[in-house]
Amino acid sequence: MSILTHHHGLRYLANCSMLFTELPLLERPAAARAAGFDTIELWWPWPEQPVPADRDVDALVTAVQDAGVRLAGLNFFAGDLAGPDCGVLSIPARSQQFRDNVEVTLGIGEQLGTRAFNALFGNRVDESSPEEQDALGRENLAFAARAAERIGATVLVEPVSGPKPYPLRTAADAVSVVDDVRAAGAPNIGFLLDLFHLANNGDDPEAAIAAFGDHITHVQVADWPGRGEPGSGGLDLDGLLARVAATGYGGFVGLEYKPTTTTLESLSAFGALPAAT
Repeated sequence: MSILTHHHGLRYLANCSMLFTELPLLERPAAARAAGFDTIELWWPWPEQPVPADRDVDALVTAVQDAGVRLAGLNFFAGDLAGPDCGVLSIPARSQQFRDNVEVTLGIGEQLGTRAFNALFGNRVDESSPEEQDALGRENLAFAARAAERIGATVLVEPVSGPKPYPLRTAADAVSVVDDVRAAGAPNIGFLLDLFHLANNGDDPEAAIAAFGDHITHVQVADWPGRGEPGSGGLDLDGLLARVAATGYGGFVGLEYKPTTTTLESLSAFGALPAAT
């Protein structure tokens, strides 16, 4: 059984932080492989630890290697995404956590062939001005990009939706940060086009693709509203991915959604797996 190539020529990968959550994290890469995926991505697996124990890192690397999948994307440490956090790199009191994490994250990536690293910006905080946070955020993104360059990798910046005071809401917000970091001498930084977050924020995904197609470095999808599998909401993901493909983007489309049933049933529902599963 193999994952079907999307008919626009774009290949799906499984985000194993949101899919296969019926299983413990270390069992999900093998579950993804059994479902036909040869490539996965992950959020940072240790929400409270910028620098986890070596044995924990080794266990993750081994789980991915033993599953026979490639880890194409990995988030830098971003705090507790299920709780109050939404990234740390623009928060002065947590900036060092991000910097300490960069080498660990890139070390995992170097072992597993990962070439894209998502850096969540960080919420607004009362103890610092937006201007100070934005300057620090750009400085830390450049720091991460320079480090990632050593393994031929790219840092990603994405808009995020939801109630947290996260400042990058639209495609234009994220691309403006990308452009500033590139202008500061770190060219290996790109725009993560997350179609769910844009729709959830009221941004126009079609217009974003038209305006910033040359900045798209990675793509993630979930339907909207609801963040379920494609077909569970009202977003024209098929049409939007056709537009993404027309920009010349040839990378992966990360399935970063919350299954409305089991993971395998949800994959079958929108045609990513043969119905026999």
